[in-house]
Amino acid sequence: MSYKVEVLVAGETDWVANALRFSTEHEAETYGKDLSMRWLAVKEWRVTEDTEPANYRINDGKLEPIRE
Repeated sequence: MSYKVEVLVAGETDWVANALRFSTEHEAETYGKDLSMRWLAVKEWRVTEDTEPANYRINDGKLEPIRE
């Protein structure tokens, strides 16, 4: 299980997500807050659970891929 960020952008009715998945809900929330500050079109964002494995993490406040 992992966590992803979904966004609702201005003018749209469907929630969308990118391919980033996080191990913890906290990491996903950190990413969601940062994304909403950088992306002006974001009306709302939320964190949801996902079945795909985590592929990113927040390390010392920076986004980095998880290397296998």
